[in-house]
Amino acid sequence: MTDTPFPLEPTPLEAQAAIREEFAFFGDWSERYQYLIDLGRKLPDLPGEWKTDEHRLHGCQSMVWIVVQGDADRLDFHAISDSAIVSGLIYLALRVYSGRSAAEIVQTQADYIAEIGLAKHLSPTRSNGLTALLGFIQDQARQRS
Repeated sequence: MTDTPFPLEPTPLEAQAAIREEFAFFGDWSERYQYLIDLGRKLPDLPGEWKTDEHRLHGCQSMVWIVVQGDADRLDFHAISDSAIVSGLIYLALRVYSGRSAAEIVQTQADYIAEIGLAKHLSPTRSNGLTALLGFIQDQARQRS
């Protein structure tokens, strides 16, 4: 399986700018949470053979599976969660990082999280899970660069 909707934008910085713009459209956090849930529904499901402990992202309270394919020139991340909001968080992270070179990934900080106010509106367990997800992505890129 190599089908992926990412990248949507040409660069990670443009992806983060698009995320900021989209979230600015919503007036309150109930609308933003609903948007996150809607984004999570856009993630392609993973094949059953990928939903194993080997591909499970530890550090998340929810079940999250993530698989990376590619090399230093292009890394594609495939991930999904059993939680609707967490799937939305995954969608945002993959929008910024998936389909990029290892060098681009390593050089890109996830500034969108603070800029859209996400950091202040996540529970501690979701915040820890997002940190684990971003750490995994960065580690995979460093290993291949």
